[in-house]
Order: sequence, then structure tokens, then C-alpha cells
Amino acid sequence: MPENSHKSWLRTRIEQGLVHGFTHAYDTVKVDPHKFLIQVRAAYDLPVTNFQGMHNVELTHLDEVAASIIRSSMKMAAVQGAGFGLGGLLTVIPDLGLLSAITVRTIQKLSLVYGFEFNTEDEMADLWVAAASAAGVDISRELLEKEVINRFIPRVIQRIAAQASGEVVEKWAGRLIPVASSLIGAGLNYYFVRTWGKRAAAHFRERHLQVRQRSLLADSSPRADILPRAPARS
Repeated sequence: MPENSHKSWLRTRIEQGLVHGFTHAYDTVKVDPHKFLIQVRAAYDLPVTNFQGMHNVELTHLDEVAASIIRSSMKMAAVQGAGFGLGGLLTVIPDLGLLSAITVRTIQKLSLVYGFEFNTEDEMADLWVAAASAAGVDISRELLEKEVINRFIPRVIQRIAAQASGEVVEKWAGRLIPVASSLIGAGLNYYFVRTWGKRAAAHFRERHLQVRQRSLLADSSPRADILPRAPARS
């Protein structure tokens, strides 16, 4: 098989695997915000009772929590990649399915850490905007259809998968080598989650700063429902 044809076939396989993986992850692996809040409060000593309270936590503390979550996901992805890597290209699809689930859950956790839930359709769409940002995908056109969630998310997933497959196809080609495939699978998954996690964290951090800025402006603006005090008489 010519090298270019092999790469084209491999990229198609990876893209299909990512589309299936992200779609399945979207439907089945949603992080439970209530349980996550309990876990994150205990693990990182966060003085909050809800995710809105994250906007009042020291930003450097939130950054540390986000970095810890990314590291944990990277290790999990590496272990999974090493195991499935032993099967070479035969295990590409199941490996990508689990990698997609780890990535989606990581992005969901980062969203919550920076104070953004995903209960409504708009919030879920915003979550996939963050996923696209993490993949380095420009979805400005798709944003026009953001209100049509059933059309918006599949199109974004397709764009994400197309972008990601192009980025990793060279490294996945190494899974043809049985001895090296396990190490390559571990390394690829590790750096995949690290890269996407950092991009997603940067996306949510920027949004978090915007919310804080708006809150500061609102607090400093005079309230229309309160009359100014009359000057004291001498």
C-alpha cells in the first residue's frame, strides 16, 4: 500500500473513531456536577457551596485545581493507551472511544472548576465550543446554528474529529510496530489529553476572568434604585 494511501486510510479510521467516541461520550459520560462539587471541595479545600462560588475563589487556586485535574487525566489516558497499544491498529477504535470519554470528562470538570455548569442546552453548546477551542477548531460559522442544539453539536464533533485526526495520524502510524505500539499509544494519549486540557483550561479561564470583570464593574456602578445621600449640613 503506498504511504500516502496508508495515511489517508489511517486518518479516515481515526476520524471515524473520534466521531463515534465523542458522540458516545456526549451521550453517556456526563460528569455529575453535584458529586463532583463534593469531591473537589474535599480534595482541594475549596470554600464554596455551589459552582457560582468559584468566581469568588482565588484564581491561582482554581488554576492549581485545573492543573491537577489535567495531570490526573493524562495519567489515566496514558495507562489506557499503553494497554490498547499492545493490539496495534486493531484496537484503534476502542482506544479512541475511551480517549474521547477521558477528554470529554476532563473538559467538563474544567468547566465546573471555573464556575460554568452545563445543565441547559445553551450551556452544553458552550461546552462543545470549549472542546472545539481545545482542538484548535474555528467554529464561527457553526455558532450561527448554536440555538439548534441537535444540529450544532454533531457538526462541531465532526469538525473536531477532522482536525484531531490530522494532528495525530503521523504518530498513530507507529502502532503498526508491535513492540513500540504500547509506548506510542501511552505517549500519544498522554500528550493528547495534556494539549487539549491546557487549551480547554485557557478557554474557561478567559471566560472566568470576563465574569469577574463584569462583576467588578457592576459593583462599582451606582445603583439606579438608590438615591444619593444629601450632603450633611454644617
